[in-house]
Amino acid sequence: MYAARGENGGDPVREVSVARLVAPQVSGGLADSVHQAAETHPDRPQLALEPVEAGGPWRTVTAGRFRDEVLALARGLRAEGVGPGDRVVLMSRTRPEWTLLAYALWSLGAELVPVYPTSSIEQVRWVLADAGVRAAVVEHSGQAMTVAAACAAPGTLLGLWQLDLGCADELVERGAEVTEDEVRRLRAAVRPESTAVICYTSGTTGTAKGCVISHGNLAAECDTLIAGWGHLLATDGAQPSVLAFLPLAHCYCLMVAVTCVRGGYLLAHQPEMAPALLLPALASFRPTFLFAVPYVFERIFDEACREAEAAGQGALFEKARAAAVAHAQAREERAAGTGHGPGPVARLRHSVYERAVYSRVRAVFGGRVRAAVSGGSPLRRELGLFFAGAGVTVYDGYGLTETTAAVTAQPPGRVRFGTVGRPLPGSTVRIADDGEVWVRGDTVFQGYLHGPPALAGGWLATGDTGRLDPDGYLVITGRKKDIIITSGGKSVSPQLLEERLRRHPLIAQCLVVGDDRPYVAALLTVDPEALAHWRRLRGASGRAPAAPADDAELRAQLQRAVNQANTLVSRAESIRAFEVLPVDFTLQEGLMTPSFKLRRSAVAHAYADVIEALYAR
Repeated sequence: MYAARGENGGDPVREVSVARLVAPQVSGGLADSVHQAAETHPDRPQLALEPVEAGGPWRTVTAGRFRDEVLALARGLRAEGVGPGDRVVLMSRTRPEWTLLAYALWSLGAELVPVYPTSSIEQVRWVLADAGVRAAVVEHSGQAMTVAAACAAPGTLLGLWQLDLGCADELVERGAEVTEDEVRRLRAAVRPESTAVICYTSGTTGTAKGCVISHGNLAAECDTLIAGWGHLLATDGAQPSVLAFLPLAHCYCLMVAVTCVRGGYLLAHQPEMAPALLLPALASFRPTFLFAVPYVFERIFDEACREAEAAGQGALFEKARAAAVAHAQAREERAAGTGHGPGPVARLRHSVYERAVYSRVRAVFGGRVRAAVSGGSPLRRELGLFFAGAGVTVYDGYGLTETTAAVTAQPPGRVRFGTVGRPLPGSTVRIADDGEVWVRGDTVFQGYLHGPPALAGGWLATGDTGRLDPDGYLVITGRKKDIIITSGGKSVSPQLLEERLRRHPLIAQCLVVGDDRPYVAALLTVDPEALAHWRRLRGASGRAPAAPADDAELRAQLQRAVNQANTLVSRAESIRAFEVLPVDFTLQEGLMTPSFKLRRSAVAHAYADVIEALYAR
């Protein structure tokens, strides 16, 4: 199934390859699957629409109706002049029209250019000019004004359509003059190597680059996941159902939507990731599988912990957490052939907490989820073990926009927590001499739009550093560009310190700094809900300072967390000073990517005065 090798017999593994599970697509494009599903299973539910009234049932759209709506929108776009090779911006939150429009564009051989709904005028201006965009679909008037302001000149765009003004219905009406045969001819001309998406990197540093992703790239990614992992998406023969809530402009969520359509899974859309809106949607839709990022699992765990403490059951939750981790670790060892699995005492202890704790954790996901995928950034080992012990196995993976989302994944039944799995079937991972992760395979993109060549001999240099264990599992250790070099010449990888500090329940985010400085320092943000909870437990809500930075007791608590994190590194790498910021890093301010990774250079620029003050004192 896979091959792993080092330079010599006893050397570390340097390269791992996994054989294909599915043959590459040799003809057609992504929109073909919509018509195939409508012909073979016309009455199978394909989309789920939000209830009209809160608490009501989700409405379904069959595969046959989904095909008809895609075709009607494609005819309308064609009537407006959109054709093969035209690049069309889609700027909207995650909603059903997004998926319908994507397939309508692919039906015409047009190229989708996703734009994050929170993008600034300058960001949109760059995408419009760099991609040579012909038209745009936006969600509301604010985005319409952003796109209009970003255009080089009036009349530059063929069309600017607004979803909240009913543009979908207008396009359907306009399409009456275009025959189905014309759309069918255009769809038949699409090839696997044809461009499906120009997906701009969210980018933790530098200017966003347009990644050219073909129909074949997306088909290889999704068909491989369906073939190898599809049985995990539902139990007892039920139709798999997925709630998409990440931004569809992110390649990860786009892959989720395409996988659902190609696999015949029921796909629902939730436009907001805020827990206050996401958790009720999960509870009412009750998906069978979850695609998320570590941030979601962290928030669910933290909220469960706070609720237990507020109810006076903090000690019970901690015992349940430890039992879940021990149980999952024993099962992991058994799967790896290094242990016998949970013993009688561990099984008994685990069963004690099933009703009181674990069933309630699963209920947060809707009650039916037994497996999930985490992507965007590595999920920490202890969190993965906890959820597995609670009955939700999280399959952590690794990928980039340039690899059409995942390029590694945890093998079913052989999850190794703390790693991001082994290469996806059809892919190879190599560790370069400097520790950088290189990849190649069917999902690796076609290159950057208007950019320098990204591939050398078929290899993509990811910019991430990592290592392979003896069984071919990849561990990501950091980013090459994130390495800090102090003025004393000491190289420091900030990821270990940042990850450890973020485990503290009070700390929301951490940025370690120190390039060309005499020592390492950190910027910390505090989770406001966790802070309020901590103050309530201490009975300090009435006299606590308004600003976290002015709270001496809080600073002492954070200093203890910093001291504990420093035990992981040498004295020269340790954090000598820190500052507590008044607000968290946010996506809206451009300080985080849509997968909730820090934009390091943006944060350093935004808080340059704070950093200077840290070293001045």
